[in-house]
Amino acid sequence: EWPPQSFDYPEFEASPFTLSEIKPPMYRPFRWGEYHVTMGIRRMQWDEWIELDDQFDAYYLIRKDRVQRKGDQVVRVLPPSVREHEGEDGPVRIGSGAPAAIELVHELAEFLSRRYPANFQITRHASVSQNYPAGWAGAPPVKSIRIVSQKEEFELPLPLRLDFLPTAEKSDLEEQGVVAMRICGLLVQDDLAIMVEGSNGGYYFQAGAIIVPGFWRMQDKIGMRLDEIHLSGHVPQYREKLHTSFERFFRRLPVEKPVARNNYFIQVSPQQEGPLDPDELAWGETVLGPEEEYGGTKGSWHKDRPALVITPETLRLRTERQTLRRLPRSGAVIFTIRTYLFPVEELAREPGVAARFASAVRSWPESVRNYKGERRYGDVLVRYLDEMAEKEK
Repeated sequence: EWPPQSFDYPEFEASPFTLSEIKPPMYRPFRWGEYHVTMGIRRMQWDEWIELDDQFDAYYLIRKDRVQRKGDQVVRVLPPSVREHEGEDGPVRIGSGAPAAIELVHELAEFLSRRYPANFQITRHASVSQNYPAGWAGAPPVKSIRIVSQKEEFELPLPLRLDFLPTAEKSDLEEQGVVAMRICGLLVQDDLAIMVEGSNGGYYFQAGAIIVPGFWRMQDKIGMRLDEIHLSGHVPQYREKLHTSFERFFRRLPVEKPVARNNYFIQVSPQQEGPLDPDELAWGETVLGPEEEYGGTKGSWHKDRPALVITPETLRLRTERQTLRRLPRSGAVIFTIRTYLFPVEELAREPGVAARFASAVRSWPESVRNYKGERRYGDVLVRYLDEMAEKEK
């Protein structure tokens, strides 16, 4: 069982810009030459835990609409549970995701109000209580947070009491956890997954705000162990090359050493754009069909749909910037998943990018091609990139 730790989040500079002045980072996580399957992690800088930009308001409207329409399909917190696993000596006990969700919303409120003070305003409780943990730098806990551009204010659940016991009966704990998780999902542009350690040392997906995943659904993954999530998603070479590294990494991740990583896919956007989500950030219906009927993989066509007309204009680089950070009090590991969509036509005009991008796509092994759904767009993409690279010479 995780012993709560005392941890002071390192100080960092406030952004000198409002969100409307911040352009999305130009993540281009593809490389020349041979494709290697690795965890691809790097150290996360403390001021970069959550990256927001001038797309915040557009993302907010999409995310708020999804939360209102889909409810527990996109925001969910699981209670404590017991599972049987083949090969385990006995039942596995897994804690609720609620304590971590409540801890997370307070961490986000503290971070956002310091990093982006022009865009997030907080109020605090009148004083520090001996029964509840203080906020950052010993201040009273955050009471509410306001998103200035949206004129939306959220009242946070109280932090967990210092004498909180995970085994105690808390009739409203999951309800407060859902409130916290919903607020988390609206404060940021990232999707959020909370992984809780089970009694067997494995990590389980016990809570999340998975609102704009694009090509997977939280309802299909919630409650799974880390390896089950990756294996059910057919992640290439996970069992052979990544499983042991991931398990070891999660068990050893210290509170003071968060990490970041990037991945990328190619998405086909609709030729006729919708009003709220023109590039299908939330769900890739153009390729996968209706979200409610989904049952395939990123590489599968929706059988009842006519053949897609793939052109360079409809191709997007969909890249995720993920961070992993352990919370000090609950010990849960937090995944943040920020998705960026960049038109391929824009990328190809950047110096040197077209040739490097084409080299990366050509280097994908067969398993990676299948995982990324390359057969539907590969020829069009590589031909276009080659043409653009040739023009640069």
